[in-house]
Amino acid sequence: RGPRLQLRSLSAATSAVWLAAYGLFALSENSMVLSAAIFITLIGLIIYLHFVKIDQESLLVIGSLGIQVTSSYASGKESTIFIEMGQVKDVVINEAIHMQKVIYYLCILLQDPEDPQGVSEVVPLFQSSKPRLDCLIEVYKSCQEILEQRKTAPQSN
Repeated sequence: RGPRLQLRSLSAATSAVWLAAYGLFALSENSMVLSAAIFITLIGLIIYLHFVKIDQESLLVIGSLGIQVTSSYASGKESTIFIEMGQVKDVVINEAIHMQKVIYYLCILLQDPEDPQGVSEVVPLFQSSKPRLDCLIEVYKSCQEILEQRKTAPQSN
C-alpha cells in the first residue's frame, strides 16, 4: 500500500490557490475569479486522485504465464501491465541514491529478443509504495523460486 493522502499538503495547495484567487479578486473585483479558483481546485483534486495518487500496488507471478503488475489509484481506477514469462530475463533488487538516502526497489529485467544475453528494458516495480528492503527481499525470493522452477521445468520433461 502507498502512503496515505497528506491532508497537510492538500490543505497547503488549496490554500495557496484560494489566496491567489482572493488577491486577484481584490484587485479586479470580479467574482468569476473566486469561482474559477474553486473549479480549478476541484478539477486538480480529481486529476490527482485519478491519475497520480496510487493507493496500492500488487505483483502476481505465474511461472507458466507471466507477471502481472497492478496499480490501484485513489479514485478506484486500476492499471494493469502483463509481461509474458518468455520476455523475463531476471528479477533483481536495484539500489539508487536519492538525496542522502539509499533507496531499494525491485526490477524486472526484460530479455533482448536480438541478444539472449542482453537486457532490452528494466521495469521498476512498487515505485509508489516504496516497501522496505526486508519486504523486497521476501518478494525477490518468491520471484526467484518461480523463475528457477520455470528454468528447470523444460529439462525434466
